[in-house]
Amino acid sequence: MLHRDGLILVIDKPAGLAVHAGPSGAPNLEECFDALRYGLPRPPALAHRLDADTSGVLVLGRHPKALSKLGRLFAGRGTEKTYWAIVRGAPPANEGTFDAPLLKTNTRSGWSVAVSDKGQSAVTRYRVLGRGPDATWLELRPETGRTHQIRVHCAHAGCSVVGDRLYGMVDAGQQLHLHSRAIVLPLSKTKPPIRVEAPPPAHMLPSLKMCGYLNPET
Repeated sequence: MLHRDGLILVIDKPAGLAVHAGPSGAPNLEECFDALRYGLPRPPALAHRLDADTSGVLVLGRHPKALSKLGRLFAGRGTEKTYWAIVRGAPPANEGTFDAPLLKTNTRSGWSVAVSDKGQSAVTRYRVLGRGPDATWLELRPETGRTHQIRVHCAHAGCSVVGDRLYGMVDAGQQLHLHSRAIVLPLSKTKPPIRVEAPPPAHMLPSLKMCGYLNPET
C-alpha cells in the first residue's frame, strides 16, 4: 500500500498481473479487493487501469462518490502521471513530445494499436534521465490516456520499450520495462494535491543502474 485515506487507496501493482478478470481466467487484482475494505461496507474499485505487464502506481476509489470524482479527474486530464521506461536505442532528442495519433485495430489473432492518421490524438512528453549501452532511461508523461500509448509512441520513435512483446523485441525471459512511477491527484480545493510514488520493480533495477540510477530507495 502506497497511500490510504477516506477517498482512495493507491497500491503498487506488480508486473505480470492483470488488473481485472479476462477470458483466460488467470489471477487478477480485483480478486483481492475485498481484503482492502479497511472498515468500509464494500471493496474499492479501479479508478483507471494499467497493462498487465506494467508495474507501479494504481489508484482505487473506496466508494461511489470517490470513484465519480476520480472519473472526472482522469477524463478531464486533471491528474499528472509519470512513467519510467528503459528503451532500446534512444529517442531523437534529450526531451520532446511524441504526438502521433493512435488507432486500435482488431485482427484474427487479437487487437493492437498503431499510428494512423485515422486514429485519436495522443500526446506523450518525454525526457532522458540516463543512458547505458544501447539503452536509454526515459521519464514519460502522457497527456492523453490512449491504450498502449507509451509503448506505441516509443516504438514509432525507433526506441521500443525493453521487453515489449507486441511492439518491440524481447529476449528470452525478459519482462516489460515500463513502470508507473508517480501520480499527482488534486482531490481537494483546499489541500495540496496528493503525490504518490512507487519504487521501480526488481526486474528493472539492473537496466536502470546501467543507465545511471543510484537506487536511493534501498
